[in-house]
Amino acid sequence: MKKIFITGGAGYVGSKLVPKLISLGHQVTVLDLMIYGENVLDNHQNLIKIKGDIRDIDLLEKILPGHNVLIHLACISNDPSFELNPTLGKSINLDAFEPLVKKSIKNNINHFIYASSSSVYGIKKEKNVTEDMTLEPLTDYSKFKGDCEKILNNYSSDDFITTTIRPSTVCGYAKRQRLDLVVNILTNHAYHNREIKVFGGDQLRPNVHIDDMVDSYIALLNAEPKIINKEIFNVGFKNQSVNELAFDVKSVIGEDVKIINTKSNDNRSYHVSSQKIKEVLGFETKKSVRDAVVDLKNAFEKKLLTNTFNNEYFFNIKRMNSIKLK
Repeated sequence: MKKIFITGGAGYVGSKLVPKLISLGHQVTVLDLMIYGENVLDNHQNLIKIKGDIRDIDLLEKILPGHNVLIHLACISNDPSFELNPTLGKSINLDAFEPLVKKSIKNNINHFIYASSSSVYGIKKEKNVTEDMTLEPLTDYSKFKGDCEKILNNYSSDDFITTTIRPSTVCGYAKRQRLDLVVNILTNHAYHNREIKVFGGDQLRPNVHIDDMVDSYIALLNAEPKIINKEIFNVGFKNQSVNELAFDVKSVIGEDVKIINTKSNDNRSYHVSSQKIKEVLGFETKKSVRDAVVDLKNAFEKKLLTNTFNNEYFFNIKRMNSIKLK
């Protein structure tokens, strides 16, 4: 049993990760701004929920003691949300990072897991984009992710195990749902409008089912410290074009769904290799994009997700605009 501190634990991935950790017998503390609601996480005797800000150093000093693992998920997610308020994005995604690392060391955290992003690579021509390649981020969001990786690496020691994970774009159903990510967007439009608009289509987009994303964190928690210290792992299902993703969605939702292709000025392609995490930890993704679409379809049919185009809780930018997060 581990005592795990999770920043951003009431977010999209956190809303699936936290219940899984509790089911495995771990004690979990979540620090989150809770801007998507405090009911995302069900109450449990092994869960402590704290509404607060990772930039609050005094708060961190009070609540970090007693934990031995920290999973850092909190951030202003993805480029559009970051660009909405770059100053806010920098303060949370970069400026708050090193103080959190220092407080973790001071309070005897012995394993720090950082959620970076596969976008740190930028555009690569190589077929297999591996963890040892140079980072060529295209945006400040991605640049700051890479900067934080370097900061964390500098503090690594035998007593402070550090691991960075570079997820692909997550897809699928969660209690704190996001409908502003590519597969989820396509599925929402296909199910409700029976139509998908694809901008471009040949661009590659690596995705990962949210259940596999959760399991990758579990794999890190169960790993021998010496084989994951100062290591970086890509996590993804496979690299598919947006056209292929659209056809996967159509195959699940219904053959009546129309796919409309339009030109795009954004032809960036991203592709990553997840071979390293398989070789080092024996971890492989088990679920496909189609599985994620099936899960979302079921959620729509059961009315677990309603008002899916206008509910601000499903869209990071809409929600951030609404509450004027600072």
